[in-house]
Amino acid sequence: MFKSTLNVAQRGLATTASPLIVKNNRILASVILSRTPQITRDATPFEAAYFDYREKLERQESTSTPTEFYFKKGSVAERRWKHEEAARQEAMKDVSASLTEAVQESQVTWQKANESLAAVAKAEKLDRSTEADKKDDKKSLDRSLKQTLYLVVKKDSDNANPWQFPQGPVDTTEYLHEAAERTLKQECGVDMDTWFVGRQPVGLYKQTPTKGQVDSGVKTFFMKARVYAGQVKPSKEITDFAWLTKEELSNTLSPEYYKAVKDSLGDI
Repeated sequence: MFKSTLNVAQRGLATTASPLIVKNNRILASVILSRTPQITRDATPFEAAYFDYREKLERQESTSTPTEFYFKKGSVAERRWKHEEAARQEAMKDVSASLTEAVQESQVTWQKANESLAAVAKAEKLDRSTEADKKDDKKSLDRSLKQTLYLVVKKDSDNANPWQFPQGPVDTTEYLHEAAERTLKQECGVDMDTWFVGRQPVGLYKQTPTKGQVDSGVKTFFMKARVYAGQVKPSKEITDFAWLTKEELSNTLSPEYYKAVKDSLGDI
């Protein structure tokens, strides 16, 4: 019992004093830390046409709205709804017309014609891009809200892969997921609220050992994790960091490194 408790404590306080080496390969644990999309992506032209077609079919099959139940007679809300309904009816006559666009145009014309009415609540459509997008701030998590962002760090000490996911050597006293969690905190700080998806690696990157050189090979196992809050506070070993999309990763990581992880990255 005491021995089991001691082993757990050793893994919790593990350092890289005894790096794990298997068949002349140093074993590294890496973290693919991602921020999931914050808003839905834009519909493709096909999807927009399909949704509009379904909406028109549903409108044809539905009964008319009892306006006297939902609106007070002569009220601003009733007049505004009738204005939008007239736009819908016109759009129904044209197969190529979009109901959604017709309503949006109707709302714009209604607001312009009734700016003096205090009861009119103006609905403003927010921009789907942020200040970070406009400034191209790749250190910000408030960019590319429609896509998944992945954390990569820059290490000038690694000539083969200067840009990489947070990674470090596995100690002989710890498991892969423990080494990954430790490395993430050591390299990127403790101010991020993260969750590791599982304890099994999702990818492997091999660097073949050089003949005649001991322990020159490297096997990097990638663990998946999510970030929910916080930001990176890089260690002295990290010279730069960025939150990038999959497309941006393909232009930043080395070809061999990216090939090893691309199937583990989401397209959205």
